[in-house]
Amino acid sequence: MIAEALRLYADSFWRVLPIGLPVALTNQVTAGRAFWVQVVALAAATPLLTAAYVAACLIVVKERPSGRVLAIAFAAGVLVVLPVPLLVLVYILPAVAWLAFVGLVVPVVVVERLPLRAALVRAVQLARADYVHALGSLAAATIVFGVTKIMLILLLRGSADAAERIALFLADLVLSPLLFLVPALLYFDQAARVVESAPRSRRRRHGDIHPALEPDGARRADTEVES
Repeated sequence: MIAEALRLYADSFWRVLPIGLPVALTNQVTAGRAFWVQVVALAAATPLLTAAYVAACLIVVKERPSGRVLAIAFAAGVLVVLPVPLLVLVYILPAVAWLAFVGLVVPVVVVERLPLRAALVRAVQLARADYVHALGSLAAATIVFGVTKIMLILLLRGSADAAERIALFLADLVLSPLLFLVPALLYFDQAARVVESAPRSRRRRHGDIHPALEPDGARRADTEVES
C-alpha cells in the first residue's frame, strides 16, 4: 500500500503536495505546546484534515463527484476524524485502530455515492474483510511517516542550515500526504477482498459441495430408469 501511494505521489506530485498543508500548519501551531493544547488544536483542525482526506480520495479516483456527494463525504470524514484527538490521549494505536475500522467511509461515499448511514455500514464491512491488513497498512504508513520525518528534519537542519520550524514544516508538507493516500488506496484493496471472499461464503451455504457433484440439488430427483 505504501509503495502504491508513493507511485501515485510521484505521478501527481504537484497535485498531491498541497494535501500536506493541513498537517504542516497544525504542527506549526502545536509545536512546543503542552499535550492538551496539541489535542485541542488537532480537534480544531479536523475540518482541514478531513478536506485533505477527501482531496486524496479525488486524486485516487480521478473523477469529481457532485457537490452533494462531496458534502456527505466531508461530513462523514469529520465524524470519523473527530474522535482521533481523544484516542491519541490513550496512545496512537487506538486512533489508528479506529480509523482502520471506520475510516474508509470517505472513499466509500466518493466512489459508491452512498448516503451517510449506508456508507458507515459499508466501511465497517470493508474493514471486516481483512481488518488485520487494514490496521497494518495504516500503522505502517504512520510509522514510515514518523521515522522518515525525524530523519528529514535532521537532514534539513544539518545540510541546509534551516530553522527547526522550517524543517518541521517542510517535512510535514512533503511526507504527510501519505497519511491520506494510503487509506484512499486501501478502499480498493479491501473492496477487492470482499469480492474475493463472496464466492467462498456462497459455497459454505451449500456445504462446500461443487455444483458438478450436485447438479440437481434444487429440484426433485429423477425417476429411476432401468437400463
